Amino acid sequence: MVVLSYQVLHFPKTNHHHRRSSTIKPHHRHGGNFLRCGIAEPSGQPAPMGQKTKYNDGVFEKVFMSLFARKMEKFSGKGYKGQNKGLFDYDYDSFVDVSRSVMIGRNRIQQQEVVREVLMSMLPPGAPEQFKKLFPPTKWAAEFNAALTVPFFHWLVGPSEVVEVEVNGVKQKSGVLIKKCRYLENSGCVGMCVNMCKIPTQDFFTNEFGLPLTMIPNFEDMSCEMVYGQAPPKFEEDPVAKQPCFTDICSVANTSSSICPKLQV
Repeated sequence: MVVLSYQVLHFPKTNHHHRRSSTIKPHHRHGGNFLRCGIAEPSGQPAPMGQKTKYNDGVFEKVFMSLFARKMEKFSGKGYKGQNKGLFDYDYDSFVDVSRSVMIGRNRIQQQEVVREVLMSMLPPGAPEQFKKLFPPTKWAAEFNAALTVPFFHWLVGPSEVVEVEVNGVKQKSGVLIKKCRYLENSGCVGMCVNMCKIPTQDFFTNEFGLPLTMIPNFEDMSCEMVYGQAPPKFEEDPVAKQPCFTDICSVANTSSSICPKLQV
């Protein structure tokens, strides 16, 4: 059994705002707390925009990275040479490398289908049906899953906190504010963020588990807002569909296109 130790990290209050976040209000306790996620920065906070946050990953984090990377490797492209690693030989960079290899040579829909297959393969038989019975789309279920997201997905996205949101006119603590998404800042790729995280995760919870989820990445500061209980918009109506590449940091960016090519079918 892996024993986790979480430390509380205090962030100063700021006037920081996110796009499309008018209905989301951080739920502050003791001045505003984020669960610390093995951050190795001297400040204890994610690094500023344009810099990669340093993390100290433990056994728990590396096991999850290895499990996901191994599942995704069978979909990796011909140029990927990271197969046959041991369980503890994977780190976050190799997990991102596998994701990038999966993305190359696949269109938007194909990338999303790979992630769906990987997620389904991680579940025991009948899990979606059991989830629907245990967590019908109620306020309580949305709040409960938001609370679970913070500790169990810190290895993937970095530190986060539960926040108050408004869903269909009802205020509830079913939002999760990711301070600076680890996956986005390490990949530096808009397409990977949207096609291999946002869309498949939304679809997985909404369609497989029956619990609506909307993810709202902010490409200006790499934060992200997750809203459990809120149905996601159609891709064509989502602002991310028009998002350009991070031309300065993405290794597969297209500087001649006004929209990330990986967002186009």
